Amino acid sequence: MNILFEEDGSFKAGTVLSQTDTSYQAELATGRRVKVKANAVLLQFKEPAAASLLPQAEALAQEMDAGFLWECAPQEEFNFQALGAEYFGHAPNAVEAAALLLKLHGAPVYFHRKGKGHYRPAPPDILQAALAALERRQREAEQQAEWTQQLVTGTVPPEIAAATDALLFKPDKNSKTFKALEAAAQQSHQSPAKLLLKVGALRSAHDYHTRKFLFACFPRGTQFPALPEAPAPEDLPRAAAPAFSIDDESTTEIDDAFSVQWLDQDTEKGGAEKTIRIGIHIAAPGLSIRPGDAIDQVARQRLSTVYMPGDKITMLPDDTIAQFTLSAGRACPALSLYVEIGADDLAIRSTETRIERVEIAANLRHNDLDAVVTEAALQGEANGFPYARELRLLWQFAKTLTQQREQVRGKPERHARTDYNFSIQDGRVDIVPRQRGAPLDTIVSELMILANSTWGALLAQHNVPGMYRVQTLMKQGFARILSTRMTTKPGPHMGLGVAQYAWSTSPLRRYADLVNQWQILACVQGSTTPFKHGDADLFALVSNFDATYSSYAEFQQQMENYWCLQWLKQNAVKTAHAHVVREEILRLADIPLIVRLPGLAVHPRGTEVIVDLLELDEMELVVHARCKEVLTAVAVSVDEEEEGEEEEEEEEGEEEAMNMPELTTEPPEESPAESIKLAEPEPPLAP
Repeated sequence: MNILFEEDGSFKAGTVLSQTDTSYQAELATGRRVKVKANAVLLQFKEPAAASLLPQAEALAQEMDAGFLWECAPQEEFNFQALGAEYFGHAPNAVEAAALLLKLHGAPVYFHRKGKGHYRPAPPDILQAALAALERRQREAEQQAEWTQQLVTGTVPPEIAAATDALLFKPDKNSKTFKALEAAAQQSHQSPAKLLLKVGALRSAHDYHTRKFLFACFPRGTQFPALPEAPAPEDLPRAAAPAFSIDDESTTEIDDAFSVQWLDQDTEKGGAEKTIRIGIHIAAPGLSIRPGDAIDQVARQRLSTVYMPGDKITMLPDDTIAQFTLSAGRACPALSLYVEIGADDLAIRSTETRIERVEIAANLRHNDLDAVVTEAALQGEANGFPYARELRLLWQFAKTLTQQREQVRGKPERHARTDYNFSIQDGRVDIVPRQRGAPLDTIVSELMILANSTWGALLAQHNVPGMYRVQTLMKQGFARILSTRMTTKPGPHMGLGVAQYAWSTSPLRRYADLVNQWQILACVQGSTTPFKHGDADLFALVSNFDATYSSYAEFQQQMENYWCLQWLKQNAVKTAHAHVVREEILRLADIPLIVRLPGLAVHPRGTEVIVDLLELDEMELVVHARCKEVLTAVAVSVDEEEEGEEEEEEEEGEEEAMNMPELTTEPPEESPAESIKLAEPEPPLAP
């Protein structure tokens, strides 16, 4: 005797070896022996053989029509064998009964299962709805298959073109557009992004990276809404001396400018001491933009200007920038820090903060002056460049500050790292190296740190919160590293060697600086500060700014990597020199691009390597390369390493921290210069 039974949701047939009142011992066609409970048996039969029952039943079930079967079935619950007599017109044999069971079980739209071997026809209204859903799914499957075929053959369907960003960056994996794209990508043996680039849904790899960033950070687009004007106040006192700025050629958000006055000051002992008053003048949009107004709401959403080679997305609208940028030929509202120093020793005597209108006499540009304003020119008496006397004095003052900081730091500041300027014209890129520590760079960096540190101390003196950059020593396992974070309370910045450091010098392009400017203005004016200690809104700003600023910096790095790959392509570079950073990581010698070389033997840092560039992947932003030749190892000190890799920064931070004294957040009383340390580029995201 043979039996048909259900096991784990499927039907099986076997030959009975033994039987009790509650179970059977049966052998399947595979030879496996199973114990079957009596209530799991659906059919007992002698013919055909157990191994041939299901194949014959499946063939017969294919010939049955589920709709006709539904019409024949009673409306109440029934057993499949009872329906067999009605359907076939006679008592069904084993193959017919099994075929009927398989058909009922395989048509859940028509028949609802009510137990083993028992079913009930679906009510007519439910059946019609289910059939309509089946028809719709069938159409969708056909549409999906059609889209897949179009993508594979090189055509982008309009529905997929319209949803490109969502499909790539935040896909609904249950949508038919995503399933079609995924199927096409699998058939084409490439990623969805590369397939969409191939079929024209993406214009270029640059388009892909830009759209990915905008989708995440600017989902509503980069255009500014209609905003009211923010006129600059007119009733401000005039500064005594004109000022000049120092910026890149492409800079439009000119935040800072400088002035120098030579003074004579009466002393207690009689006579006059020669002093010099250095003015650090910062654009003051905080005088007109107020927390919560329409322009502030837009700036608060963006939190910073986004920089990328050849382009930028500004934090503030163009007309607002035009109101407050320190352009030449205008008297601009400014928050000014005046630092009086001795003419003989260049030591700081006093500082004063003023709100005023400053005449901007000139906007000096790096591309015009970097080759002229050299250390040799500043050390001599040459006057072949504008503001030679002022720049010479500022350079000497900057060197004095550097020396003071290096004494506290315990090691000199690194200047060996090379920066790079990217110039994009008509899709072509020029990458021009620029050595760190150039005189004009140092002047700007030093004076910005002086202002940020001094104004951070001013906020601390008035017990006013701000947005501080704090860098402290922390333990990570057995290592000690410098941890940098944003906070609302003053704390030491050990990398710079200052007791407090509050970004305040770029209010046109960084929201943290605008917040700090509001706080500083209130301190100077003696008015109520917008933010108080414990302000939840300020805490939220700190968190959001830090995360957003990091994402902008990551995007800038990605786009620099993209243009590095373009530079390699347009110059047909197939072989390049590189230097070992660590283990399998190399840095190309001519451009700021990191290359990973799996399997590279261990070499000392700085070892020069010649690599063959095999493939440039613009979508993944990687270079596939192989080592061609290892040249003589070059001894490179830690100071000559770049700061691009996180592990290197941690190692450097640990070494610096070992030599740093404990810093206090109390502002200095006698010599403000003692709280100034190492220059940090300002701002990190500026091109």
